[in-house]
Amino acid sequence: QVQLVESGGGLVQAGGSLRLSCAASGRTLSIYGMGWFRQAPGKEREFVVATTWRGSNTVFADSVKGRFTISRDNAKNTVYLEMNSLQPEDTAVYYCAAHTPKRLGITPQHYDYWGHGTQVTVSS
Repeated sequence: QVQLVESGGGLVQAGGSLRLSCAASGRTLSIYGMGWFRQAPGKEREFVVATTWRGSNTVFADSVKGRFTISRDNAKNTVYLEMNSLQPEDTAVYYCAAHTPKRLGITPQHYDYWGHGTQVTVSS
């Protein structure tokens, strides 16, 4: 099993920045890819970014490309999502997820493990 814990959410004004963290524990050696998804009230869970846990392959959703970056500290088993130029439409609960299949995934169904989420609210 893999446990994921997100942190770093909060309230920010439009144009501001936030950094989310996702700390993994447990059977982290089984992880192939890590991803961030978000879900706004009344909407489906939306892909944000996916990255290989120990490689360099990363895929961003078009809606965040150029504004969000992802990094990882494998020694700390932690992935970071740096979010810049935030807009009200970025408001959502952000979830960290991990998958074991050796193919980077961008759909929620591809992921085996999920964190509980962290709220990001962007005010206009």
